Formats: sequence, C-alpha cells, structure tokens
Amino acid sequence: MIKTVKLPPQITEEKLVDLYKDMWLIRYFDEKVDEFFAKGMIHGTTHLCVGQEASASGACAVLENKDKITSTHRGHGHCIAKGAEVNKMMAELFGRTTGYCKGKGGSMHIADVDKGNLGANGIVGGGIPLAVGAGLTSKMKEEGYVVLCFFGDGASNEGSFHEAINLASIWDLPVVFICENNQYGMSGSVKEMVNIENIADRAAAYGIPGKVVDGNDIIDVMNGVNEAVERARNGQGPTIIEAKTYRWKGHSKSDAKKYRTREEEKEWREKDPIARLRKLLIDEGILTEEKADQLKQEAKHEIESSIEFAKNSPEPSVDELMEDIYA
Repeated sequence: MIKTVKLPPQITEEKLVDLYKDMWLIRYFDEKVDEFFAKGMIHGTTHLCVGQEASASGACAVLENKDKITSTHRGHGHCIAKGAEVNKMMAELFGRTTGYCKGKGGSMHIADVDKGNLGANGIVGGGIPLAVGAGLTSKMKEEGYVVLCFFGDGASNEGSFHEAINLASIWDLPVVFICENNQYGMSGSVKEMVNIENIADRAAAYGIPGKVVDGNDIIDVMNGVNEAVERARNGQGPTIIEAKTYRWKGHSKSDAKKYRTREEEKEWREKDPIARLRKLLIDEGILTEEKADQLKQEAKHEIESSIEFAKNSPEPSVDELMEDIYA
C-alpha cells in the first residue's frame, strides 16, 4: 500500500496505475487535436486541457458508475476521465458518423449519457444550472447519484454560477461544484477578475463548504472531491472545490498567449501533474521506470489507433442533415 500519502478508501494501487495511463490518454488526445487543428485537418475550434489532467482524473476517480458529470468547452479530459471511448471522441472531432454526436457536434458538444457524462457546453457557465437540475432529479426521485459540475474560473463570475449554487444550497442537492482555476479566463488573469484570494471562499455566501486543492496533485484532488462527494451522497448538500491548476496551451486554437510570460509558463510546467504521479508511483515501488514508460506508450498507441479509426470512418451525408435535431 501507499505509505507516504492518504488515499480515499476506494482508490487501490491498481486504480492509481490506471489513472496514470488515463492522464497520458488525456494529454496525448489534446496534443494530437492541437496538431490537427494547426494542419487544418479539423475544423471549428477547440479548447485544450493539457496541464490540467489531474483535476479531471482525480475528481472522476472517486465517483460511482451511476454518478453524473457536467463539463465545459475545455472538456476532453472530463470525457476520458468518465470513461468515454477515445475512438468515438476522435471521430466526432473529425466530423465522422461514428462520433458521439455522429460528427455534427464537434469538440464542445460531446456527451456520453450511458457513462454519466451529461455533456460539454460551449456556453461559459452553461453546465452549472444543468448540474443543479440533475441533482434535483436525483433527490426528488431518490436515485442516489451525485453530480460533479466542472467549470472554470471565468464561469465563477457568471450569473448562472450564483443562481444555481444558491438553489443547490437551499435545497441541499447532491452536487459538487469543481472550479478548475487555470489562472486565466480567455486572456484575463484571475487576479484581475476576482477580488478574493480563493474562488472557493465564495461558498461561505451560500452556507456551504468551500475547499481549495492543488489541481496538479491528483492525490489532493481525489481526497478533496471524495469528501465532498460523500457529503453530498449522505444528504448534506453541495460543496465548492477549487482546483488550482494551469493550462499549458492558449485559451483556444487561435490564442498566441501574449498576455503571460515564458517564466510563468516554465514555472507551471515544472508542476506537471503526470510527472508528479509517476514519481510517487515509482518511489512507492508500485511502478518501475520501464513499466511507467510502457503505460505511456500504450496510451500513445491508443490515441494513434483512434486517429486511424476516425480517418477511416464515413462522413455524414447531406440526407442526414435534418436528423437528430430534436431529442
């Protein structure tokens, strides 16, 4: 067993090894997407979560299969962490019929309801009220599931944030609000947009707990989220978790990142969440250097295979244009 850190009781050594590979899946997926957009092979836009892998993986790791999540425009990591098939994800971005939305939704609209992923959202803060609605459903129908609601620091200044969390609070809904504070909303530094030290401090205004975790430390994320999930599952209402992290890439594909320094980027890259988990697993004797490298290569191969799957899948025909418009 792990000796140097505390873990949630459901997280085994085997689960930690799986999470290490999953984090590489998330990184390789987004790095390939970045490459394809640069080459003009994928159209539209995308928002990448390279550098933020621990917040998605750690948060979803403590969930039960029946639990739900709502995601954001930067949602590929959430999808993979909740068990999505990378083949279907890649096909969706390539606009192919084998994608999650049959190639019609693209990067910001992937959903996998069977796995509990209620969908990404192109509207900043748009997933927050949806999570509260799902939480209300769980409570009224006594279905016993918890909802994780991912959003960014920019969304914490939207009206939907305040309105939805207020309702979740007064109704004691089983929702855990996870703010992935990657330091920038588009090109605006969180230091210039929020006049408090921690976004989680806003929880006090709604009479619910707020907790800050190191968003680049998957162990800290798991422990913080697990406590909040158990609280929600036991009928004690919502919690706000703020995971402080950093996006290595720009806000979207067209962002040159001129608003931040190379020194700042270097400082955060040295806090690489995947490297931190790798070191822990090797130090604890759970992985060897060779096995860690093997898992990394397996993840890379899985993403390469998803690319071939997407490229070899058919494009939608014009006859399908008006299909799947209504549920």
